[in-house]
Amino acid sequence: MLKVRLFFVLISIITASVANAQASSIAISGIIRNKADKSALPYVNVVVKNEKDSSFVAGTVTNDEGRFFIASIKPGNYRLYISFTGFEPKEQPLFVGSLSAFLDLPLIELNEQSTVLEGVTVTTQTSGISNKLDKKAYSVADNISQSGGSVLQSMQNLPGVTVQDGKVQLRGNDKVTVLIDGKQTALTGFSSQTGLDNIPASAIDKIEIINNPSAKYDANGNAGIINIIMKKNNQNGFNGKVSFTSGLGSLWVRKENLPSIRPQYTFTPKINPSVSLNYRKDRVNLFLQADNLYTQTLNKNEFVTRSYDDGTIINSQLKRNRNTNFLTTKAGVDWSINEQNTLTVSGMYGSEKIIDRGDQPFFNGAISQRLRLWQFLEDELKTTAMATASYTHRFKEAGHLLNVGFNYTFHREDEQYFYDNYLPSSTGTDAFKLLSDEQVYDFNIDYIRPLKYGRIETGIKLRKRSIPTNMDFRPGANSVLDMEAGGWADYRELIPAVYGNYVFENEKWEAELGLRMEYVKIRYDVNPNHSTYKSDGYNYTQPFPNMRLAYKLNENNKLSVFYNRRVDRPNEVDIRIFPKYDDAEIIKVGNPALRPQFTNSIELGYKNTWSRGYFYAALYHRFANGTITRISSTVPGSTLIYAIFQNAGRSYNTGMEAIVSQKISDAYSFNINGNIYRNQINAFTVQNKYPAPNTFSADQRSAMSGNLKLNNTLHFAKGWDAQLAAVYLAPDIISQGKILSIFSIDAGAKKIVQKGKGELFFNATDLLNTMVIKRKIDGMGFRYTSNDYYETQVIRLGYSYKF
Repeated sequence: MLKVRLFFVLISIITASVANAQASSIAISGIIRNKADKSALPYVNVVVKNEKDSSFVAGTVTNDEGRFFIASIKPGNYRLYISFTGFEPKEQPLFVGSLSAFLDLPLIELNEQSTVLEGVTVTTQTSGISNKLDKKAYSVADNISQSGGSVLQSMQNLPGVTVQDGKVQLRGNDKVTVLIDGKQTALTGFSSQTGLDNIPASAIDKIEIINNPSAKYDANGNAGIINIIMKKNNQNGFNGKVSFTSGLGSLWVRKENLPSIRPQYTFTPKINPSVSLNYRKDRVNLFLQADNLYTQTLNKNEFVTRSYDDGTIINSQLKRNRNTNFLTTKAGVDWSINEQNTLTVSGMYGSEKIIDRGDQPFFNGAISQRLRLWQFLEDELKTTAMATASYTHRFKEAGHLLNVGFNYTFHREDEQYFYDNYLPSSTGTDAFKLLSDEQVYDFNIDYIRPLKYGRIETGIKLRKRSIPTNMDFRPGANSVLDMEAGGWADYRELIPAVYGNYVFENEKWEAELGLRMEYVKIRYDVNPNHSTYKSDGYNYTQPFPNMRLAYKLNENNKLSVFYNRRVDRPNEVDIRIFPKYDDAEIIKVGNPALRPQFTNSIELGYKNTWSRGYFYAALYHRFANGTITRISSTVPGSTLIYAIFQNAGRSYNTGMEAIVSQKISDAYSFNINGNIYRNQINAFTVQNKYPAPNTFSADQRSAMSGNLKLNNTLHFAKGWDAQLAAVYLAPDIISQGKILSIFSIDAGAKKIVQKGKGELFFNATDLLNTMVIKRKIDGMGFRYTSNDYYETQVIRLGYSYKF
């Protein structure tokens, strides 16, 4: 309680700001013709004036085809004036919305001095929460307190996002789809989130959070979508940016080891060089981004006490000293073939090398007798290569687009584990090797057509994915490995999809209606000699609708209601048949019989903006069928615990989220984000088949939970900026227990140097060293508690230079 009180005292002192909403910038285009002969009229004057006071806003003249283009118009109500010598002037109302990127007015024809207007186009630039209330966008460079770390670390302070046990959550739910530049990749997972803690934030431009995705996005990820936008410059000539960051973590031992094991990592180094290069001339733009993140980390330091109904108590510690080197490189070319056609070809390469040296001793309840000791070495190499080609055709009407794309991804997972098993009377050495090669082919066609009051979007997408996997167990003396659970498995996935989306907007109302139809066929073939599992699979054809309806109370207040239906398909790792011995006595196993989780979501949102800030609030409710979760169980005569994925039936998540952002002065701004929700998991019964059939039943469980996040940004003289951030996560339930509260405070500062070309920064995460993941699990015949004192406190120093 003292820590919690201290947290709230600090909260009362500090407040925060990560992102400030910016005004939209609108572009208008159209066509003017002679009604008599339908000919185009060049050099026609086109003027936009304010409706309220008739003040001049912008103007232009038409080209040889009678087309005009006006940029930088803010959303609002205007009058459009058209005049040309020999023709009667034309005046008409013009409503410029913020919902659609483009607006196309119908053809206007006049007798004699006539002008015809067609195809008004609107493009917007947003920051913070979009006017649609469905998206929040944040610049990574503005997150000073997390600069120089990984993408996962940079998300910790973003409003609406929490990081719990190495996974990103939106509104308390980790079923999040992670995209890179709008595409799913093997770097971050196709059906789940992976690798975010190893991708350097230095490669990232901004992060978009989409709570209510439209039909144009893949249907998976019921909590929403996080889109990571990588850096890419397009300035003329040769330019770029270089940076270097170094840091130290594990500054002291938070909890001493149990007896007789190797020391924990302390003063762990972090090194991150980065380079971004760009060359643009005429119609060709060449770009290159390369980052290397090397870290030593106390990746896990988990103390577990297991208590069984027969009175047995076992204490253990799982400690992993990890060395990681992650290299990412992206290069490509943008070729503007002509005014209407553009081709982009790019490639990405990622190499992640992981060396884990771990210890796991097991003691009796009094920690007076060591029962056994595992010491292991994990040698893992993950290699990812991706090739992308994207073609865009721009029709003569601005915003009228056809996009065609192809994406190929190859991902290899090469893992080797070596275990020394020390028993009181003997010693044995086990080993196993896992090899997995993933190949994914994506093809898509997207079409966008502006309308008078909005736009239509439609398209098709085809995905073919295959993952052959092989597990080779190599037992030693007194082996504890399950030799019959190895062999090969082959995962195959085929997903064709078609979608349509209609967007409407006028002065008071906004609407978005979409439907995505997906056919999914999954086949999982396994080694016929496997001790438990057999080949399995499933297929379905399902509609995934989305809807948004908004009413503009006035220029600064908007009310929206959302609905969508989404699915979370099991990832290949979730159904993988091989035991995963990350913990020698709490063993994770997949389940080929796992089925998709379908979720329906509704939300009511409200946004109020003013000159220096905004208020955003949302009420939401999600209900899921086939909830995917891990279920831990034991088998008679053994103290081993097997954690196996299962469909646990229906679950619910109901809550309220609010964000307040305010710029107090040029020197100080703050942002506060709160989220409170109720989680409920209905009663369920499942059967775990591995290593022997056993049934687990649970009663209905529910709990109130939430989080509070505060950041403040200070701007000082001489180019200094500072940020102080605090995060509190309340206790929450999981399928067989609960996870306890945590909180942390981060701080950082940066200074602009060298006439704006250079930047220095310094930051520190988890200043009070308070982040400890604590769990309580209740199973049939056992229960256990765990406290993970992994590395959370890190200090970093960095420098970057633009040229």
